Parts: sequence; structure tokens; C-alpha cells
Amino acid sequence: MGSALTRKQFLASVAAASTLGLASRRARAARRSVIKFGIDLPADHPTTLHVKSAADKIKAATNGEVVVQVFPNNQLGDDTHMLSNLRAGAMQMMGIGDNILATLVPAAAIDNVGFAFKDAKTAWTALDGGVGELARPEIEKTGLYAVEKVWDEGFRQITTSTKPINTPADLQGFKIRVPPSPMNLSIFKDLGAAPVTMNVAELYTALQTRVVDGQENPLGVIETTKFYQVQKYCSMTNHMWVGYWMIMNGPFWKSMPAAHQQAVSEAFNTAADAQRTANQALDDSLESKLKAQGLTFNKPDVAPFQAQLVKAGYYKEWKAKFGDKMWSALEKYTGPLG
Repeated sequence: MGSALTRKQFLASVAAASTLGLASRRARAARRSVIKFGIDLPADHPTTLHVKSAADKIKAATNGEVVVQVFPNNQLGDDTHMLSNLRAGAMQMMGIGDNILATLVPAAAIDNVGFAFKDAKTAWTALDGGVGELARPEIEKTGLYAVEKVWDEGFRQITTSTKPINTPADLQGFKIRVPPSPMNLSIFKDLGAAPVTMNVAELYTALQTRVVDGQENPLGVIETTKFYQVQKYCSMTNHMWVGYWMIMNGPFWKSMPAAHQQAVSEAFNTAADAQRTANQALDDSLESKLKAQGLTFNKPDVAPFQAQLVKAGYYKEWKAKFGDKMWSALEKYTGPLG
């Protein structure tokens, strides 16, 4: 029979266990990462909901050591401010349309070329393949980390308060809001409109007060931001497909343990597949809903719009800006452009 544990030995074992427990808690605290994630979309948009789903999976996969705090609806500032804060390290992650990201990384707008994709699946294939492989390193050169799979923002449509847009002639001198994106600005300038750049956070008021007479966004954004309350017509032009990059502050990403990096990447890439499907399903369901909410729809022939862009030298200009390598990568999925 072993000797009984003395009081001194017992207290020593308790102290040792306490020390080990404290060390373990400190080690877990040292590994713990809090990711402030900003997004410009409303809390009930499919993209925001799938970000929250990814956050839940990351917390579970890391036993609570990585916590993603989601701030929707421009709570951390508009896209431009969030991108600046992300680069400075004031926040750790954001979702951003590639048309806005292109103000920092021009190559990110390669998939925004006007009337390039016949459908969303073709765009996804391009971004998952050769186009994305060229764009991601350009993003990372700016000190950001880009999750591999690009999410779906969808095709953009034109809404107006004064008239439907059926031909390029209807856009001549038309005051239309576009995001602060070189590609959006370029398309509408070359179509003869009078584009005005502003962030989406300011847009509802600008439409309401007639600072601008129209705007362009995917149907999901038009519905969740309630633009139908201040617009009368929706022209289904499908003039641009926009992807949504999930990007992180580069130094923060590099500071994370490899297991945490893997958990973050896997969760956001898996969520990307579900988000793409959900966003397209939302777009497909919204025409009838928006009609009931007061919007009148029309589906113009897009060929005259494309012809106007060719005439204006739009495709020639952007091919020169992107370079032959990236343009060729795009045309592998779209066919010849311009």
C-alpha cells in the first residue's frame, strides 16, 4: 500500500495544476484571434448570412480560438473607408466587390468587362480558374490576403425614376450613380451617360432627392436596400458581372497559425459555393417580387449597347490596360471581346 499524500504534497500538486491551467489558458489566449469583418450589404442579404455561417464554422473548427465578428450595412464605414482601414490593420477582414477593389488593384476588375459573361457559372469558372490565378497575386502585392473563391454579387441592372432604358440613346446625358470604380465609370461614359460616383451608403438619399435619376446594381441589392421605393423602372441589361472578394489584412493573416489559416480558408471557400447558389436563386426570384413592389421591368436588346462600346473604343482601351496575358485568360472563358 502506498503512503498517504501529505498536506504539503497535496498543496504542491494543487499549485502545480493551477500553474499548468493558467499556462494553458494563457497559451489559448495567445492563440485567440478576433477578426472584425466589415461588409456594405444589409444583415439579411444572402452574402452577409453566409459570412455569418462561415464565422460559426470557423469558431467551431478552432474551438473558439478564432472569432469572426460580422459588421454589416457599412457599420465600419463605406467600402472605401473599410479598404483603407483594412490595409492599416484597424480591421482584419472585409467582403468587397471587385469593381471597388479595382481602385487599389486594377487587375481585380478583369471580370467586370462589359457584357463579357453569358451567365454567372461562366464567371465562377473563370475566377476559380485562370482569371483568378492571375488576379490573386496582384491583390497580395498590396499587402492583402485574398481567399481563393470569389463570391457572387451578380449581374448589374439599371433602375431609373424617369424612363426605362431600352437603347443607348436613352442613356445620353442621363445622371446615373455608379460606385467609385474605374470600370463602372468607363462603361457609362462610353455609353454616353453622365455617371456620378458615390458609395452605396449615400445612394438611397441621392435617389430620393434626385441628385441622380438612376443607378445600377444586382437585383438582390436593389431589393434589400429598398431602392424600389425611390425608382420606377428596372432595365435588365446584365451589363456587368461583379464578384465579391473576401480579403484580409496580410500581416494579420501571416500571424495566424497554419491550422487557423486553414480553418478560415476552408470555411469561406465552402460558404462561397452555397452563397453563389443562394445569390443566383435570390436574383431569379426577385423580378416578380419587385414588380409587386412597384418596379416596371423591361428587357432591352444588349447588342446595340455592345456595339456602342466597340465604337467608343472601350474594349480596346481595357485590353491595353489589363495586358495581353490577362485579356487572353479572360477570353478563354468569354470568347473574343470587342
